[in-house]
Amino acid sequence: MDNRIEVMICLGSSCFARGNKTTLQAITKFIDEHDLKDKINFHGGHCFGYCADGPNLKINGKLYTGIDEYNVIDILTNEFL
Repeated sequence: MDNRIEVMICLGSSCFARGNKTTLQAITKFIDEHDLKDKINFHGGHCFGYCADGPNLKINGKLYTGIDEYNVIDILTNEFL
């Protein structure tokens, strides 16, 4: 049974065009730097249905909107550290 926390970044065209490529890299770096690979199941998903509010990220089903490579660090820090 996988007890890792699910972190899913939207890779739909709208979120990706708004910067989720860079945010994806920031999340990967955060996970590596804080040795969280065994605690987090990080993967991409397509369109969460909130394109106008994107870029979007979900952590265990909780939606975060308007994320970027900077505020995602605060979100991850609050969730995991």
